[in-house]
Amino acid sequence: MKLISWNVNGIRAAMGKGFLDFAKEQDPDVLCIQETKMQEGQAEVPLEGYHQYWCSAEKKGYSGTAVFSKTEPVSVTYGIGIDEHDHEGRVITCEYEGFYLVNVYVPNSQDGLKRLDYRMKWEDDFQGYLKKLEEIKPVVTCGDFNVAHKEIDLKNPKTNRKNAGFTDEERAKMDQFQAAGFTDTFRYFYPDLEGVYSWWSYRFNARKNNAGWRIDYFLTSKSLDDKLQKAEILTDVYGSDHCPVLLEIEA
Repeated sequence: MKLISWNVNGIRAAMGKGFLDFAKEQDPDVLCIQETKMQEGQAEVPLEGYHQYWCSAEKKGYSGTAVFSKTEPVSVTYGIGIDEHDHEGRVITCEYEGFYLVNVYVPNSQDGLKRLDYRMKWEDDFQGYLKKLEEIKPVVTCGDFNVAHKEIDLKNPKTNRKNAGFTDEERAKMDQFQAAGFTDTFRYFYPDLEGVYSWWSYRFNARKNNAGWRIDYFLTSKSLDDKLQKAEILTDVYGSDHCPVLLEIEA
């Protein structure tokens, strides 16, 4: 089963930059996108052969997630069941026969770490949500987690130490994910690979200079480790400030 996750930084803009061609060429079983920046119905996304599921923020032009799935899921839910977190369109959960797939766009702590305290609450509640699901069947969660976990996961760790996305607090939450039994699938295959990132600032020619961050992940329940077949970061795909990430898993 081929799964792809991509923060498209606005689906309407991405469709003008090759998104549909990319989807047709890759032909994934499931495509999860983040930061759709639209309400369902504002634009048609003509991907034939896919069931579409949308979770939009109440605030227009902000956040939002969507899932395109060739197989109709057993069930689909939106949000994590906590009102404080469920107004920004950040989570879609699709239940398949063998696992839950949770598409997530984790809140950014923002400049000056204005939202760090909220982010910490979100992290605990989201991890609790995943562990609840895991009591029923294994979990695959993917998306923009807005954190580079280790120094190997960004080009300039020393100068970013206290910036959003690389604070000690955010990195500790990713430690908690792993301690709770979730596998970072890219590092499962490539534990020491340097210089591979999934996001680059639009400033300072960051992408041209590969001054990036790895902040997009597939995390999977430990029980799925023997079913993992391939994990990739598709760094040659443009159309957003993020590039897609891929996981192949035995269904």
